[in-house]
Amino acid sequence: MSPTKPPVSDGLLDVTAVLTRTAERLADRFTGVFSAETVERYVFESHAALHRTARVKQHLPALTDHFATERLTALAQAKGLMPKPVPEVLFVCVQNAGRSQMAATLLAHHGQGRVHVRSAGSQPAAELENEVVTVLGELGLDLSAAFPKPLTDDVVRAADVVITMGCGDACPVFPGKRYLDWDVPDPDGKTVEEVRAIRDTIAERVTGLLADITTAPADS
Repeated sequence: MSPTKPPVSDGLLDVTAVLTRTAERLADRFTGVFSAETVERYVFESHAALHRTARVKQHLPALTDHFATERLTALAQAKGLMPKPVPEVLFVCVQNAGRSQMAATLLAHHGQGRVHVRSAGSQPAAELENEVVTVLGELGLDLSAAFPKPLTDDVVRAADVVITMGCGDACPVFPGKRYLDWDVPDPDGKTVEEVRAIRDTIAERVTGLLADITTAPADS
């Protein structure tokens, strides 16, 4: 079956050709794990998912590369085809533009390689909230490469710990996962001072989570 083609050619860029080259490169990377057809389907589906909410289309091929790689890696881990050397933590909120991005960035920073972190949104926004970028920048944390991503089953299946932050019942539930819900205010529409307070609340929770999952099995 042919993969779903992107709905538009973004500007002067031949999107189909670029995505095909991305799929070929990732097929080489995942040789022996997934077929070339599976990789190609994931690449084109990932582009279509990001295209639905993106305001600026010119960076989509690069973002698609990253998103498809993460999804394929998660799928391989969930199927036991690739190792998980450290616990996998997934943060989920509605837009993946505020709380989950802050939590993921802070946990990755403090974890120093002891955990692997992903984040996603049940209804991802077009871009990160400016105040979130600002308050994390105050800590020297750069979000220039971060972007809102849609929630997919593969990243949930790969996670050891799934932390929801206001997404309600949108997050799929799979057996063998540890689910937590952090009741943290939504930074959307808040002032920088208010978002800074939310950041500090999340940082405290992240510190406790890190101590917990790095001293005991993730599924205990």
